[in-house]
Amino acid sequence: MSVLRTPQPEEAAVLSDLCLRSKAVWGYDEAFLEACRPALTLTADDWTDSDLQVATDGERIVGLAQVRGSGNHVELDKLFIEPEARAAGIGRRLFDWCVAAARRRGATVMTIDADPGAADFYRRMGAVDDGVVASSVIPGRFLPRLKVDLGGGTTA
Repeated sequence: MSVLRTPQPEEAAVLSDLCLRSKAVWGYDEAFLEACRPALTLTADDWTDSDLQVATDGERIVGLAQVRGSGNHVELDKLFIEPEARAAGIGRRLFDWCVAAARRRGATVMTIDADPGAADFYRRMGAVDDGVVASSVIPGRFLPRLKVDLGGGTTA
């Protein structure tokens, strides 16, 4: 079973590479993945303005989750799993961590601007559709926006 822990800033490159490998499972070409690279690259700021968690299998990092924002609404910014570690419950464990992190930040709603391929996972976790949002990476592309009500109800 994987172990959850807080990552260290010196792991940023490893985590950024994991995000790209995970994004690639949806069949995107190299040009699309390169366009996504800046948005999927972790920087020192991520350790100061968000909550981060990784799942490890031994010494190997197999998943990453990130929650950012404050106040009533926060964002599940990243949730990525190593392709060969998918369907092992790691995504669910990290999602549950995101819900707890969002509540610790005082949020009543957590939004998720999801990759279209990942939207069904979030729906299975209890998120509901809340419209669409323009991609910050690809002009003319729209992403499903989902939300999780954190205020007293169940989320999963």
